[in-house]
Amino acid sequence: MSATQPLTPAPIPEWIRIRVTEGENFKDLKQMVRSGRLHTVCEEARCPNIFDCWNRRTATFMILGDVCTRACRFCAVTSGRPTELDLGEPLRVAESVAELGLKHAVITSVDRDDLKDGGAGIFARTIRAIRRRSPGTTIEVLTPDFQGDLGSVRTVVDAGPEIFNHNTETVPRLYSRIRPKAVYANSLALLRHVKSLAPHMVTKSGLMVGLGETEDELLDVFRNMRAHNIDVLTVGQYLRPSKQHAEVVRYYRPEEFARLKEQALEMGFGHVEAGPLVRSSYHADEQVPVRKSLLAG
Repeated sequence: MSATQPLTPAPIPEWIRIRVTEGENFKDLKQMVRSGRLHTVCEEARCPNIFDCWNRRTATFMILGDVCTRACRFCAVTSGRPTELDLGEPLRVAESVAELGLKHAVITSVDRDDLKDGGAGIFARTIRAIRRRSPGTTIEVLTPDFQGDLGSVRTVVDAGPEIFNHNTETVPRLYSRIRPKAVYANSLALLRHVKSLAPHMVTKSGLMVGLGETEDELLDVFRNMRAHNIDVLTVGQYLRPSKQHAEVVRYYRPEEFARLKEQALEMGFGHVEAGPLVRSSYHADEQVPVRKSLLAG
């Protein structure tokens, strides 16, 4: 598995075909999101699993608005200068989680580098609002890097989510091209700090493949993650949102994902999801048992 230069874009292979089914659950959830004036990463990031997840009445709520202060080359979320901070958003998210009867809720956000705490306070308010209305719901957060501010990390950890996720997204060599405002070392340090504050909190991170990385580079990142005590890993195929985004260098075959998963599990991850359509929140509820094993240990 070696890096190659992008040529004429290849057609999307048959194993990445997305089934579009707008069932009643999909329509109901879409209406709930609209009426609650909420945002979901499912829509904003054009997730290929939206039809599957929404038909199963699961969604990843995106807080802090829908405008990101960064412009990563892989991401479909609108970038620019945010105009507001909606203090009523945590309550509306919590009410939607309760109405859906979610057993596991995933909360993510845009980057808000314009805020002193990067939005950590709103994350904490959202977690606590969900706890009050849905005490049986487990909560996963997928946070930005807070520009390396570990105080903001503590703010979120102190609110007590079961799973703390922050994606490294790609290998260090590609950061300047794919994540120009992010620092690889900061992403790993963030998750290590989570573990130092809450040893039994599940830490999680994810990578995209197909951007020009090599297998050796991927495995080095896996090893770095384990050295930082990261428990759960997700690996999925990068899909180009538009012609303005980074090109797909190549598509990985299902058997390559299977091999990456096997190698990662051998390194000691508690859970690994790897496949063409895997995204950060893919089968997120199935990763909660990792926490039970940590508590037992």
